[in-house]
Amino acid sequence: MNVKLPAIKHATENYTLDQLIQAEQLLLDGEPLSIEILGEDEGEQLTHILSAIWIKNEMIDKQVDYNTAFRTYMGRVRNSIN
Repeated sequence: MNVKLPAIKHATENYTLDQLIQAEQLLLDGEPLSIEILGEDEGEQLTHILSAIWIKNEMIDKQVDYNTAFRTYMGRVRNSIN
């Protein structure tokens, strides 16, 4: 699986939190998505959706912009890998 940062940005900037949560549920239920989520397979799409949901929540909860929330998210990803 290859996560693509532009795909996360696309999902975050183009869809509401509710749309992303609905897309997550549709994907988990094996249903077709009602929005365009970039990804080579369902696993990659789910990763992009979950990433965008986390970033959106961070933006709302902390009242920060996309770049700040994205950097925080990527820091968490790097820490989990190390």
